[in-house]
Parts: sequence; C-alpha cells; structure tokens
Amino acid sequence: MRIDDHWLDTARRVASPNANARPQGEVSAVVLHGISLPPGVFGGDAIERLFTNTLDPDAHPAFGAIAALRVSAHLLVRRDGECVQFVPFDRRAWHAGKSRWHDGGRLREGLNDFTIGIELEGADEVPYREAQYRVLAEVLQALARDYPPITTERITGHGYIAPLRKIDPGPAFDWAYLRRCLTATV
Repeated sequence: MRIDDHWLDTARRVASPNANARPQGEVSAVVLHGISLPPGVFGGDAIERLFTNTLDPDAHPAFGAIAALRVSAHLLVRRDGECVQFVPFDRRAWHAGKSRWHDGGRLREGLNDFTIGIELEGADEVPYREAQYRVLAEVLQALARDYPPITTERITGHGYIAPLRKIDPGPAFDWAYLRRCLTATV
C-alpha cells in the first residue's frame, strides 16, 4: 500500500466537493470515526452520497436531517476492508467539526486543519471487523511513512476531540487490538 500524490493507491476514488486547502499545509494526526447510513445499516451508497452532496433526503427517514450537511472524510474503510478515498490527504476534509485536542502541551481547536479523517463503516455498539482493523493498520503505516509527524500517539477518535457531541468510533472499537495490528504490520 502506497500513497501517490496524496492518494492511496489501493483506494477507490470518489471525489468530494467538501474540502479545501489546509491553512498551514500541516498533516500531523489522524481522527478515526464510525459511520453507518441509515444508522446501524451497512452497505449501500448512502455514505458516498452524503460525502458528495447527493443524498436523497426522502430515501430514508434518517436522511432528512443530514442530507443538507456539507461533510466529508479523507477515507472510508468499509466492513469488507475496501477503502474509498474522497479527499487527497494534503487537502482539508470536513470531518471533525467543532473539535479540540491537547497537543504537546497546547490546546488546539479546529482539527480539520491538520488531521486526516478516516471513517470506519460501523456503529458505536457493533464490533468492527477484522478486515477493517487490518486495512486500517496498513493505511496508518502508509500515512506514517509519507507524513512523518503522524505517530501512534497522534491517532485519536472523534469522541475524544468532540466529547460532548460525539462518541465514535464508539465503545465497540478495540484500540488495543488496533495497536497490536500496527505492531504486526511494521
């Protein structure tokens, strides 16, 4: 797995309009998320439609409240391990929203500015799949090679940077297992 011109070579590309330039050009951390659309339902194209502003608000009762959102992530890791990339890593994806993080002794806000957002297809209380952990570990290793400031200490979850709004990737995400997968892929 390699990164070529800020795109993951193994990912299927689906360009999102919901991105812009990073203000300082910094890429130094990763935020992990969990997503399923409709909630708790896996598969289908609803996540891709959300990130490309083509989600039909009438297709499901849950879509009416979110169809007008302008959000994206750099990557989506599907249940079977397929990667879909929406935004090149050197651009700012709109994934973290209002966020803050203690970073090396200073409080930073607006994490979209310097993080890569990776969505895992899942639900907070549903275990993620082995294929997702393995592919995620490979992606994180590739990111660390191409963006040296990214280390295991600079991988966090959405729930940690927006704790009053979010809990994803949720209690079903096994952080210890991800660390073991990262060690195994080195």
